Amino acid sequence: MKNQNSNNSQGERQWGSRFGYLMVAAGAAIGLGNIWRFPYLAYEGGGGVFLIVYIIVVILMGHPMVEMETAIGRYSGKDTVTAFEVINKKWRFAGWLAVACTTLLCMYYVVVGGWVAKYTFNYLVSGDFGTNKQAYFEAHISSTVEPIVWTMLILVLVCVVLYFGITKYVEKISKVMMPFLFVLLIICGIWALFVNEHALEGVKYYLLPDFSKLSFTTFAQAATQVLFSVGIGWGLYETLGANIPKENNLKSDAIMVSAFDTAAAILAGFVVVPTAVSDGIGLQSSGPALVFNVMTDIFDKLPGGRFIGFCFFLAILFAVISSLFSFFEITIRTFEDHSKMGRGKATALTGIIIGIGNIIVSLGYGVLGDVKLPWYDANGFASYGFYDWLDMLTAYIMMPIGCILVCIFIAKVWGFKNYEKEVTNDGKFGRVTMFDKIRTVVLVPFFMIVILLTVFGFIA
Repeated sequence: MKNQNSNNSQGERQWGSRFGYLMVAAGAAIGLGNIWRFPYLAYEGGGGVFLIVYIIVVILMGHPMVEMETAIGRYSGKDTVTAFEVINKKWRFAGWLAVACTTLLCMYYVVVGGWVAKYTFNYLVSGDFGTNKQAYFEAHISSTVEPIVWTMLILVLVCVVLYFGITKYVEKISKVMMPFLFVLLIICGIWALFVNEHALEGVKYYLLPDFSKLSFTTFAQAATQVLFSVGIGWGLYETLGANIPKENNLKSDAIMVSAFDTAAAILAGFVVVPTAVSDGIGLQSSGPALVFNVMTDIFDKLPGGRFIGFCFFLAILFAVISSLFSFFEITIRTFEDHSKMGRGKATALTGIIIGIGNIIVSLGYGVLGDVKLPWYDANGFASYGFYDWLDMLTAYIMMPIGCILVCIFIAKVWGFKNYEKEVTNDGKFGRVTMFDKIRTVVLVPFFMIVILLTVFGFIA
């Protein structure tokens, strides 16, 4: 079924090594969700019990989605839209949905990356955020020029590197950046355990499950976190999978990527949860407030805080940049392959579209702060700023729908027999089991429906 042109294109773009691909894929998966959102949810969701549920959801939902999307991508050897189109032209819409989701996501993700870059630089030069960390943070994000400057620095860096192709410099950078990210998180984790007097209490809370805190909401939160953290349902692995050689074992690759992503989240939790517990504070907010307010305040109070704060924010910065390489590539590759643009024009157009969105989102915290977008759920009408509205639209609506479409595509359009040939290399690496089929047809769609019901307020 695979045409010769896709084989030729794939051969020109293949990853230099399996390790290189795994580092790029891990870099794509490991991002802001792992380092700031996961620790908060683990803290709020009961510590150890959330950790267990999260790992179960990764196995039942995250890993099979990575496997399926990667197989679709390798089969075509091209962009996300073409990946669906070469199998069934009527399904090109699924690819366009994924591209739209990623492009919209980047419009706020890069802005937060700019904030991270600012804090990393400040820890390097002074480490002074004033006595009121909340006021410092709000003053920065609400200013008109500086946040945009930091955002544009991130955007230009990513575009310049991607201009030469994701299998060239990105692969080389990721081979260094991702191991160093794990080293930084380990350093921060060791610091959190040995500098804080009551860290052991936090470790017990984080690792030992209290099943009395287990609830349906725990599963809903874990499923939502896996969706964003692993990076499924929005064309990420179709795009990265297009460069994988035929001889690679996609099943084991998917396991490794899921394991790296989960390990990064757990390591980040070791930094945040014991530190918060030992400091006697509650993590009352997630997202930006957790990292930029709570953690900077904690680092300010403890020995070696400036050094470890720099390491912590540098790790987040690496996670942001490594993710953006793959995020941007989804749109760039679509313009390059499907729209028949050259690499330079595709990269420039992607940068311009996302850059305009970045400016609007950044100004949404300042001069455009009064502009709100409508939202409807089970509780009625509400309105949100650009950041929150885009976050809910992409992470909690478009991604779940994308996952459901992939499951339908595998089971009903491509068919399990054809999928099995690709994912197992014609039986060389096992087979698609009945359990695999159940995960595709039942379990993954179930988790996606739970997420959709949660975001629209039908599940509290």
